[in-house]
Amino acid sequence: MKAAILVESLTGNTWTAAEKTADLLAQERWTITGLSKVKQPDLVSIQEADVVLVGTWVHGAFVFGQAPWAVNGIANLPAMRGKKAAAFCTFALHPGSSLDKLTSAVGETGAYVIGGLAISRSKLDEHSEQFASRLVEALDTASA
Repeated sequence: MKAAILVESLTGNTWTAAEKTADLLAQERWTITGLSKVKQPDLVSIQEADVVLVGTWVHGAFVFGQAPWAVNGIANLPAMRGKKAAAFCTFALHPGSSLDKLTSAVGETGAYVIGGLAISRSKLDEHSEQFASRLVEALDTASA
C-alpha cells in the first residue's frame, strides 16, 4: 500500500502525529510517497498513492466553535476521484465536530473517505498508533 500525507501544523503536534503514523505504516510495509503541507501539496506523491491522509489542527474556542484549520485549503487540493483517503486532526481539549468537517472537506475532493481520528496532543503516540492500526485494518479488509 502507498500513502501520501498532507498536513497543516501550527505548533508541530500535527506534523509529529503525521510522522509517527508514517513510521508505523512503514513498519507494516507501506510506502510513504510523500509528506507535504496541504497548502503546498506534493502532487506526484498524491498521484502515486493508493490512499491520501489529510491532517490538520483544531482551532477555535475551547468549548464551542472548533473547526479544522486549513479546511479551505483542502478545497484547493487536486481532484482525488478514485483515491481512498483518511483524515486526522490534533486538538488540545476537545475537537468538537472538527473531524466531521474535515472528512467532509476531504470527501468533496472526490476521494472515498474510509475514516479518520481526532488525536489528542497529550496522547500523540497512542492515538497515532490507533490511527495507523485502523488504516491497516480498513485497507486489509477492503482488499480481502
